Amino acid sequence: MSTPQNPPAQARTIGILGAGRVGTAVARQALKAGYQVRIATSKPPEEISLLVQIITPGAEAVTAEEAARADIVVVAVPLHRYRTLRPEQLKGRTVIDAMNYWAPIDGEISDFENDPRTSSEIIQEFLAGSKIVKSLNHIGYQDLEEDGADPGTPGRRALALAGDDAAAKARVTAFIEGLGYDAVDAGPLPAGRAFQPDTEIFNGSHTASRLRTLLDTATVPSHAG
Repeated sequence: MSTPQNPPAQARTIGILGAGRVGTAVARQALKAGYQVRIATSKPPEEISLLVQIITPGAEAVTAEEAARADIVVVAVPLHRYRTLRPEQLKGRTVIDAMNYWAPIDGEISDFENDPRTSSEIIQEFLAGSKIVKSLNHIGYQDLEEDGADPGTPGRRALALAGDDAAAKARVTAFIEGLGYDAVDAGPLPAGRAFQPDTEIFNGSHTASRLRTLLDTATVPSHAG
């Protein structure tokens, strides 16, 4: 995959909350695409600075408040820790929710198990004022760095996104394209149910045309968060 000379105009800085496998994979791919990347965890920046330099060279270790000032903020913390996020810091921001509720793997979380809404709708309620876009949750962290391809490449992998704010979705669409994937708009935030765990979209790799077909015909488990 070739590296663009400049990231898309809609966003130049990417803030990542969480330095686990998903967060660092997104960081490395974003750096390859020419974005400025800021990473924050619950620890002070000086405590994670060396780790960031080693695992995501080129990214900057910052506070959560500084990461939240980025053009796009990717939330990649364990879902059970979502209440550690600061709604006031993310107010008005474009936020990619890359988290999943997957009870068989992570255990039941009452906030999500006993609520008929998708996990992203619950996160949107908690982060009132943010512009939540669900995406990057249905690709493995290793695949994210391996499957990216130039636009027009035959069989290029597609990723779905769902959200209620058109401008936020446009920014996220450009970001996904910059990472090397075709972006497919699934619709409003509740439509993210179609690419949560235990769905065909979540379990496979799909081109844009196949992904659109799956979204059009999606049947999902009642508790797919």
